[in-house]
Amino acid sequence: MLSRTLLALLALMTVSACARAASDTPIDAARIEEAVKTLGSDEFGGRGPGTPGEDRTVEYLVSTFKQIGLEPGGENGGWTQRVDLLHTQLGEPEELSVTVDGEEVPWTFAKDVYVSTLQPADRAAIDDAEMVFVGYGIDAPERQWDDFGDADLKGKVAVFLVNDPDFEAKQGDPVAGKFSGQAMTYYGRWTYKFEEAARRGAIGALIVHDTPGAGYGWSTVIAGGGENYGLVRQPEDVTSLKLQGWISGEASADLFKRAGLDLTAERARARTGAFTAIPLGDATFSAAFSVEQEVVQSRNVLARISGAKRPDETVMIAAHWDAYGTGEPDAQGRTVRSGANDDGIGLAAMFEIARAFKAGQQPDRSIVFAAWTAEERGLLGSEYYALNPIYPLETTVANLTVDVLQTAGLARDVILIGEGQNSLEDDLARFAKAQGRTVTPDSAPERGLFYRADHFSLAKRGVPVLLMMGLGGGADLVEGGREAGEAWVAEYTKNRYHTPGDRWDESWNLAGAVQDIDLVWDIARELAFSDRWPTWKAGSEFKEVRLESAEARR
Repeated sequence: MLSRTLLALLALMTVSACARAASDTPIDAARIEEAVKTLGSDEFGGRGPGTPGEDRTVEYLVSTFKQIGLEPGGENGGWTQRVDLLHTQLGEPEELSVTVDGEEVPWTFAKDVYVSTLQPADRAAIDDAEMVFVGYGIDAPERQWDDFGDADLKGKVAVFLVNDPDFEAKQGDPVAGKFSGQAMTYYGRWTYKFEEAARRGAIGALIVHDTPGAGYGWSTVIAGGGENYGLVRQPEDVTSLKLQGWISGEASADLFKRAGLDLTAERARARTGAFTAIPLGDATFSAAFSVEQEVVQSRNVLARISGAKRPDETVMIAAHWDAYGTGEPDAQGRTVRSGANDDGIGLAAMFEIARAFKAGQQPDRSIVFAAWTAEERGLLGSEYYALNPIYPLETTVANLTVDVLQTAGLARDVILIGEGQNSLEDDLARFAKAQGRTVTPDSAPERGLFYRADHFSLAKRGVPVLLMMGLGGGADLVEGGREAGEAWVAEYTKNRYHTPGDRWDESWNLAGAVQDIDLVWDIARELAFSDRWPTWKAGSEFKEVRLESAEARR
């Protein structure tokens, strides 16, 4: 396997006459392989938060950081940051129905509706709460868009459409392009919609499911089985939502019809700037569940290289250490969901970049290496850090995240997740050109991958970010072209992603992963030895947030 990878790396020089030679990179494929094999071994038990696998993983991360020569970067001079997670599990529904025009309509859990809770209570109940249709549920002053108007959601259940208003827009529609077209914005994500409902005091939030808009089918929605994870919060910060979730497309159409509305027509109306929230007729929602709850103690792991000239300015390299623990046996009898690529390879990349920094002169700015917990539970480790930053976010120069890389060999391009967001993509294009490669935007931006990895927790607070991820479409592979790249993505997502199949095997060719890690190193190194601040581009929903702290960067 190693000889195959090394031969492929040597072949990089033939990709383009102007390409930088493979021998220029400090990134070592053999060390990446070793780290991925270790982290993905059954000994680590799938690296589940709060399990013995976490203890083994944290010990390994800290030991490796020490061997590289890094400083502790966690809280109180240590290597970690404590993260308390709330774990909830709904019992069987005691009540679950809607009432319209005096008629009670029973709903079946996981067939008509799917809900969970993030309140730390032993019971989750909503009794005949008024249902309000809020369209796409967006309040975006910078886009002159407000779906709520004067609607009062306190004590009510908000019903949302998924994605953005222009997702289904046709050419010539006034809304076309207002929310980046097929490229989902944060306003289209279910997380934003639940957050907005809570900000307005709703006690329930339900999203109308449709597969194209969500980017996944109903089976994905219900896969959690009533389970949820969140951060342990102070009482005043606990969400107002007693229940949050989804309504199936069929149940939604029936609900709207009973309320005297046509769902298709309401979708069209919600795509106009004239839309404002309306009651769903006299429909009310009732539900009651017992809740099992527990607090799971977990940890982020952080290391640091102090800057020589501007130590208070921080360049962050990040990956997540958690995977999916153990589960039901697969066809081969394997129960450990190893997470070798997701995100063992990101951790290995972080080690390599740390070694590259330590092999050279001390950077002007500080470098922080962050290994987050609970990414697979909703980006919770990075979210906790963003709420409780050890290094000020206003002087965090950038967050560069590695999360799943293609393992099918050299590529003529690199996939960009989140086109048009910030100036880091221009840096990516410049360094990719030096490798003899081009940049290809995510082929399915409607899936919102930009909002589904840990970098996003910092982006929400204005920190410029770049995500290096191999799942945004097939790369143009040197051997096999785009077709072979798409085949790799399809095989990985079908047979390996979040399953016991995500483990090292002899088919892996790390030459392309080395290329991508090298790009992250190039960008990080340039930022570490400069006084430049990356910026958000016009139209990004995070530009204004960053501008609010501009004075700290003068």
